Amino acid sequence: MGTVMRKIIPYNPKLVPLAKELRKSMTLGEIALWREINNKKLGIRFSRQIPIDNYIVDFYCKDLQLAIEVDGSIHFEEGHEEKDALRQYKLESLGVKVVRFSDWDVKNNLSWVIREIENEIENLETHP
Repeated sequence: MGTVMRKIIPYNPKLVPLAKELRKSMTLGEIALWREINNKKLGIRFSRQIPIDNYIVDFYCKDLQLAIEVDGSIHFEEGHEEKDALRQYKLESLGVKVVRFSDWDVKNNLSWVIREIENEIENLETHP
């Protein structure tokens, strides 16, 4: 079995310092989710606060090109929905699958969120 060549996705290097700062100031929802998905707990490796293109995604699995976003309350403010839609479109145009959860769901319904992520992983592994 040969090694799988993974697609290199561009990122803006100017975002690296910001990504490092964001790792230090994760929301409670992001921390809760990270505890469940880090150290290959779901069978794949996720990284957190990863620059992709001109964005920083909350969690990212390079092998599956799967991004997980935890949306805090700011995402429900006026004008933010359009920004999120544009961001999602841009990331998906680069081949990244984006899955979004509200911070509320992560904090109050974590087992459901994990099941949804497991379903996405399974779909991406069986239909790359």
